[in-house]
Amino acid sequence: MLTDGASLELVSDVKTLAIEHNLILVHGGGAQVTETAAKLGKEQKFIVSPQGFRSRYTDKETIEIFTMVMAGRINKQLVLALERQGIPAVGISGLDGSLLKAQRKKRLIIVDERGRKKVIDGGYTGKINQVKADLLSYLLTQGYVPVVSPIAISEEFEPLNVDGDRTAAVVAGALKANRLILLTDVEGLMLKGKPVKKLTGAEATALLPHIGKGMSTKIHAALEALNQGVEEVLVASGAAPKPLSSALKHESGTVIRSE
Repeated sequence: MLTDGASLELVSDVKTLAIEHNLILVHGGGAQVTETAAKLGKEQKFIVSPQGFRSRYTDKETIEIFTMVMAGRINKQLVLALERQGIPAVGISGLDGSLLKAQRKKRLIIVDERGRKKVIDGGYTGKINQVKADLLSYLLTQGYVPVVSPIAISEEFEPLNVDGDRTAAVVAGALKANRLILLTDVEGLMLKGKPVKKLTGAEATALLPHIGKGMSTKIHAALEALNQGVEEVLVASGAAPKPLSSALKHESGTVIRSE
């Protein structure tokens, strides 16, 4: 999964790996969404679920900004960065061809600053329940690297904000991928200031209460991918030298396997 930018090192690594592997990139971009919203005078609100997920509260105005920045600016920046290095890429959002279908969340349970649970309107957020795997498979067979923006389509044909890490997990599961790499801004899973090199799914589940909000979503996504048949999930720093290759070789990051 790609985060907010595409460094030359990362793009070069994608080029190397694309020779022997089928790659699908799922990107994030929350920081740019927040920045653009601020310029437009739209204050962003973030909420925390009882499970520890921190997410953007997405009302109608926010989903319009989210779609504009994610499917427009960021997605096309990434496609251009890849094409510039000779990597044939196709930028696509979950709206295109109904690639990602999701159920809109009618209500959300959140935890406020005092630790109390509250129920609020779900806004324009959703949970993916269908991936059009054949569309991505077709692009792969034609030699393209799909670059997926995490916006899903609802039953009422509305755009929905879906988490990038969990989008990557369901896409990996739908495509029966061997590995899922989740890039972050730290070395991998850190506990008590030290990196964790390897975990089983059961061990990762047991550690969830002790993991910070930022990493919690990635670990939940990793477990979702494993439950859908992905053999191995790697959580690694996107700033490391050859970040994807080094993660695949278990030279960096955290390796999470079913057993």
